[in-house]
Parts: sequence; C-alpha cells; structure tokens
Amino acid sequence: MTKAKLQELWEARIAEYRASGQSVKEWCASHDVSPRQLWYWIRKYKNQHGVPTAQSTRWLPVEVSEQSSGVHGHSLLININQAKI
Repeated sequence: MTKAKLQELWEARIAEYRASGQSVKEWCASHDVSPRQLWYWIRKYKNQHGVPTAQSTRWLPVEVSEQSSGVHGHSLLININQAKI
C-alpha cells in the first residue's frame, strides 16, 4: 500500500471514529484496530494538518464603547456575562 493510500485509509478511519460517538476502546474493538494505532494516526494527522476542523478557531465580535469607569489613564474592561475583568 502506498503512503498516500495508507494516509487516506487512516483519515477515513479517524473520521468514522469521530462520527461514531464511541470511545476509542469500543471503536477499536469493533474495527479490529489497536487503540495505540488509532492514537498514533490521530496525532500524526493533527501534526500534518493542524487543528482538526471540528475544533477550529471561532472569532467573536467585540464592542468598543466610550465609558467613564472612574479609572484614570488607559484601561480595559472585559464583560463576560456577569463577570467583569
């Protein structure tokens, strides 16, 4: 099997594992694959392609307002729900 075909095979297996909702142990047992092999290929695939698309970066909007906080000079106030930093 060529390197490209092997990588294709494991990319498909990883996608199938992630879509299954099963634990690594369960999925590997039902697909005759060792957990060690699966983890190896997950790491290898992640290192080659960066962060998997399921965990991609998400940008959030930022609101800038003129507000007097009683602090002199430059300040930054971050509101996250009820928390203020």
